[in-house]
Amino acid sequence: MDGIAFLGRCADGDRSVHGDPDMSIQPVSKFEYTTANREWLASLHGTDSVDTITLDLNLFTEGVHYQCGDGCDPYGRVFSGVPVGKVAESKLYGPYDPEAQCGRQVLRGFVIAEAPFVPGQTRVPAALLWHGAVKASKVPGGIDVSQLVWHPRAAQIRFV
Repeated sequence: MDGIAFLGRCADGDRSVHGDPDMSIQPVSKFEYTTANREWLASLHGTDSVDTITLDLNLFTEGVHYQCGDGCDPYGRVFSGVPVGKVAESKLYGPYDPEAQCGRQVLRGFVIAEAPFVPGQTRVPAALLWHGAVKASKVPGGIDVSQLVWHPRAAQIRFV
């Protein structure tokens, strides 16, 4: 049994590991709180009525739109403030792209809160800010507001 700890009860009822009454196995929990970078958000208007969406992570670019986890924190996260459009065929959301022809050429809004995901996950639930005020210069990955076109389903965003 080398390398394997055996936790049991001794005849006198004490817990022991390999007969060592001073050693026991205890579960450990770790909590970490992070705050999303919301420099891109110009006001709180619209933050109280967001929509739930599903992101297609295959369409996003690591380092620009999301960050993968590392050895200490296995969870990745899609950044708060990423502009998104809706892919017509799949009904999933991807990064806004004015040159796309799949539906992502229409800005549908911004990911309002960081969206965590596990390694290998390709569909990520997120919250969509579809109306409000945004600082264009602070949007992750950038956004050229001169390329935005009106569409009945486009986000109702005021850029400052």
